[in-house]
Amino acid sequence: MRQPNRLRLRGGIAAALLATLCLADASAQTPQVRRFPTTQLNIGIHLIKAEVAQTEAEREQGLMFREKMGDNEGMLFLFGAPAGVCMWMKNTLIPLSVAFMDEKGEIINIEEMKAQTLDSHCAKRGAVYALEMNKGWFKQKNIKPGTRIEGLPK
Repeated sequence: MRQPNRLRLRGGIAAALLATLCLADASAQTPQVRRFPTTQLNIGIHLIKAEVAQTEAEREQGLMFREKMGDNEGMLFLFGAPAGVCMWMKNTLIPLSVAFMDEKGEIINIEEMKAQTLDSHCAKRGAVYALEMNKGWFKQKNIKPGTRIEGLPK
């Protein structure tokens, strides 16, 4: 038995609507990786290309959902004034090391962070900056607390 055109049209519209909803749902579940402006930092002979997160929204996003980061790339967080700051790894897919720095760019402490954890990693005293690099980067370069990072934005 042949269906009336009206039923076939409704079935086609329903199928198209369902396909659109499925595509919209899939894209909503795929987080967008946001890139930030970059600056060049240096620690002795080591040059770093650092994305800069300076607003609260940028600091909250950080390196979330990134699948990889270059060897001498990182993310610099600016806090504006010395503050008790902590970092965590929610939705962060790559393990990282973070160096907390004072207003002169001197490293206060360095913490190792596991991917996708909610553990807090905090500055040992008021920090103005934090620099996230691939896990182990600071140790591999023999960079320790007391070392100064140059080129920090004010």
